[in-house]
Amino acid sequence: MTTTPPPPAPPQIPTVQTPPEEPAPGRKFSFPSALTILAIVTVAIWLLAFLVPAGQYDRNDSGAPVSGTYHRVDGTQSFTDRLNDLFLSPVNGLYGLQDPKTGEVGPTFSGDLYGSAGVFLFVLAIGAFITVVFATGALDRGIARLAHRLRDRGALLIAAVMVVFSILGTVEGFAEETLGFYGLLVPMMLALGYDRLVAVGASILGAGVGVLCSTVNPFATGVASSAADISLGDGIGLRFLMWIVLTTVTVLYVIRYARRVQKDPSKSICGFLPGDREQKATGAEYPEGAEPELTRLHKTVLVLLVLVFAFMIFSVVPWSSALTGKADAAPYAWELDWSFAQLAALFICAAVLIGLVARMGEAKLSSTIIQGAADFISPALVIMLARGVTVIMNNSQITDTVLHSIEGVVKGTSSGIFAIIVFLVNLPLAFLIPSTSGHATLTMPILAPLADFAGVSRALMVTAWQSASGWMNLWVPTTAVTIGGVALAKVGYDKYLRFVWPLLGILFVLICGFLALGAAM
Repeated sequence: MTTTPPPPAPPQIPTVQTPPEEPAPGRKFSFPSALTILAIVTVAIWLLAFLVPAGQYDRNDSGAPVSGTYHRVDGTQSFTDRLNDLFLSPVNGLYGLQDPKTGEVGPTFSGDLYGSAGVFLFVLAIGAFITVVFATGALDRGIARLAHRLRDRGALLIAAVMVVFSILGTVEGFAEETLGFYGLLVPMMLALGYDRLVAVGASILGAGVGVLCSTVNPFATGVASSAADISLGDGIGLRFLMWIVLTTVTVLYVIRYARRVQKDPSKSICGFLPGDREQKATGAEYPEGAEPELTRLHKTVLVLLVLVFAFMIFSVVPWSSALTGKADAAPYAWELDWSFAQLAALFICAAVLIGLVARMGEAKLSSTIIQGAADFISPALVIMLARGVTVIMNNSQITDTVLHSIEGVVKGTSSGIFAIIVFLVNLPLAFLIPSTSGHATLTMPILAPLADFAGVSRALMVTAWQSASGWMNLWVPTTAVTIGGVALAKVGYDKYLRFVWPLLGILFVLICGFLALGAAM
């Protein structure tokens, strides 16, 4: 799952309301937010830096560490310097500059940007764009129309909804937005003779497998690629193949369960609430009875949405390498080789363009863009804080020491086994840090050089990392997509786990197979 916060619920799609929970007596534990977790991690790493010895690798011409050259160095930081690093860690995480002579990072140095300002602004820009798109009502209306037209063809409806959700998940991290569609999907699935778990599976698993196999999702692949110092388009071929296979498997899994329940309702894992079976008996259709209409504006916005994301993919893919199979191939003259600065500008301009097409007016367009950026400030801050942690490790010179300790563990393993180990190591980290952006920013600076030692591409490390994050977010109770989805559908979380565990096992095996394949390529 991605960290994108949900946009305002579309007014034309009815939602299922759940009664507010009564406050439980006494204190009740609630899992802390990603910001709180990263604040705790920041302090913990700062304290750990006093105990971990400083060290460094020799670097080659490209700046990558050379295996076997690690050596201890004398730390140069005083306690005051370390305290200053802790104090400035959020600032350094945003726009810290790295001194080319000493390698230290600080806001007053001269050198290359080490902070995450480019990714930070990119997240805000795409937040503004997505919010403007939703404000037109085009995306949610289009999905509702698709669902209504296929309401009498159950398997095709499930497949269509899941594929659309998966496409949106793989290109822009569509996940929490599925919460707005339960009011449409639940009664429609019940009317076809399915149970509520089918609606839950279509929503959570459809979008979730897309995020798991993110191709250009800015909140997963984009942030991780930036932290690994590679292009967003690197490794897109393997990720696209994964998306096709894993999406197909997931869709067939949900359809198989749906048909089993339709044939024999007693095999429903979640059972039926009073009135659920009557919806099938009366042939209930779309709650409002009429097919949602797509206006000319809606069609235009949907076309623009597709064109913007298609252009983004075109602009970041290293076409010369992709078409020739040579990593060092000279770029073609028409390759754009865009990075996050250009992509941020692209989505800001696209947001304005859609606002003009929708005739929002200056005041409404401005407020919608501002609101969109505000809604996405949380993942942007998570990226900033996580990058601040890496600054503390860099300035205290313990990053290479940590890297050296991990190198000793995986040394001697084959590239395929190494990629699978990276996937396994990131599973518990994905549980502790459910924010994909924060998880990527925190771990990729260490994982990426580790890939150099193992002789595998950094793009494969990104794929292994995002697979772990995406797999965990299909079921962990710390994500709004999972807990919010089962609550809206009125399905027990334990019932959802019983439903999804076999699929998780299948996806686990497939992911390991794809990682081994990627290492062998």
